[in-house]
Amino acid sequence: MSTAVAQQRGSVVVAWLRLLRLPNHATAVADVLAGWLVIARPESVAAPPAAFWAAAAASLLLYAAGMVLNDVFDRELDAVERPERPLPRGLIAPATAAFVGWLTAAGGVAAGITAAVLSGHPAVAGVAAALAAAVYLYDRHAKPTAAGPLVMGSCRSLNWLLGMTAAGGPNEAAEWLPVAGMGIYVGGITLFARYEATLSSRRWLVMSTAVMVCGLAIAAGYTVWLVGQGGSLWLARAGLDNWLLLWGVLTASVVYRCVMGIIARQPALVQRAVGNAIMSIITLDAALVLAPCGESWAIVSFMLLIPFLAGRRLIPPT
Repeated sequence: MSTAVAQQRGSVVVAWLRLLRLPNHATAVADVLAGWLVIARPESVAAPPAAFWAAAAASLLLYAAGMVLNDVFDRELDAVERPERPLPRGLIAPATAAFVGWLTAAGGVAAGITAAVLSGHPAVAGVAAALAAAVYLYDRHAKPTAAGPLVMGSCRSLNWLLGMTAAGGPNEAAEWLPVAGMGIYVGGITLFARYEATLSSRRWLVMSTAVMVCGLAIAAGYTVWLVGQGGSLWLARAGLDNWLLLWGVLTASVVYRCVMGIIARQPALVQRAVGNAIMSIITLDAALVLAPCGESWAIVSFMLLIPFLAGRRLIPPT
């Protein structure tokens, strides 16, 4: 094989990895794992059951579908605003990308049905189908509208529910708090990123940051509720105050990056804040796991940062 051919094939592989936003897939797994753990609350670290892995596969496939179809539907706009992306550059044919997008969407729903069969909980299949519909609705219709952030946030909430329903939940009203809170948080990220390719409005960025903080406050309500229900072994040792301190530090790290973007409003800093907020989904999920399941499972969740950070060196997360 000649050097030129090898380089061409390598560039195509990188183009596909970029089209898929591969590093971000770790955040999808983090959500499903956190959702499963919050309901199952295993006493020790062990391999999750097959139903969890099927739910995680559904999440990954539907996330991939969302990323690919996003660029398929946006290719004309990206030719102007983001010409560095694979489709505007001609590295991947739009028809090929569309085929892969629809194929992975169908695979995601099939994996959700498999998770429902393996777990004995039909709700998993319904959640997978709803997530597929939300992905299509966002990519094809809702993205440029006022409903766009709401639909994107619902995708993240449904991702959490994939893990929860695979474990037989949610069973309590308060278990919906991290579902709603993380959905609102991601809706705020979507708002913050809306004009990331141009000069963003400072007022818009401030409002978006406030939405993110609101979502994180709602998600924290789950741990507060957990204490009222008798807590957990970890909370008995460390206490709610220490968990809230950790949550506050994680929230502050997100807000700090956002403030840097608000001050400058330049695309580079806004995109950096968006990338940090996306990455923080993994650490936030790990913190939400810490309270009910303890340090070991929180570390397992946190380790999903490794593929995210390794992939981000090659592939932009936005």
